[in-house]
Amino acid sequence: MAGARPTVRRRRVAAKLVEFRERAGKSPQEAAERIGCHRTKINKIENARLGISLGELRDLLRFYEVDEPAVVDDMVSLAQRSREPGWVQRAGLARPSFTDFIDYEKSADYIRSYQSNLIAGLLQTPEYARAVLSAPPSTLGHEEVEALVESRIKRQEVWECADPPRMCVIETEAALRLQVGGRQAMRKQLEHLESMAEHPSVEVQVIPDRAGAHAGLSGSFVLFGFPNPTYSDVVCIEHRTGTLYMETQEETAEYTLIFDSLRSIALSPGDSLDLIAQVRQDL
Repeated sequence: MAGARPTVRRRRVAAKLVEFRERAGKSPQEAAERIGCHRTKINKIENARLGISLGELRDLLRFYEVDEPAVVDDMVSLAQRSREPGWVQRAGLARPSFTDFIDYEKSADYIRSYQSNLIAGLLQTPEYARAVLSAPPSTLGHEEVEALVESRIKRQEVWECADPPRMCVIETEAALRLQVGGRQAMRKQLEHLESMAEHPSVEVQVIPDRAGAHAGLSGSFVLFGFPNPTYSDVVCIEHRTGTLYMETQEETAEYTLIFDSLRSIALSPGDSLDLIAQVRQDL
């Protein structure tokens, strides 16, 4: 339905079509004339408010001179699956793709991340990430682990952009004290966390152990906000075999409430930095 909330995959189709059209130097009006529709339809497709037929998609890709078979196949596959529930990548896949999650990191203008056990992925060092990815009973081979570490670190290039997203990270004291990769690796990770907390777009707060029971005990999550007003917030929860996406207003409102509650009991950014430094010195 045209009025339904855009799914994860429809958003990706829309974003890629805009990218291809602009790269080809075509206007929305030219795209509309190509497939024989009104310009408003192109606007709705590019805002993910309306799906696109496979015939129209293939025609636009030819018009935009997108002729790499792998790219075309990926776009067709995304369009075919765009009406499936976008909030779940099903278990059963040997290596679930986190492409949607990475795309959200790139396109979001506000990222709220609560981490109960680990340092947030966008703030991890290579050594820390390697230890996380290879933790037993991991079945990943050395090359697979290294490829994933490289990918995770490459995601951090977002902080080098001219207009990086605003990110608020809430960590638990337990996550700071968990010696992932050993004492030396953890010291280096905490040093990096302190450094990133000084980044103008990053805010880090820590929930101290003494806070007791709180709303985050059910687990970690990331809440993405987007500059496009037609895109609702998205909650992402990573698990062992994939990623759960939640996009309804009720779901995102609930997690916004949880995040705000966690912020209220966390230490201030300044006091959080002091605690991070203290934990690092204790190692």
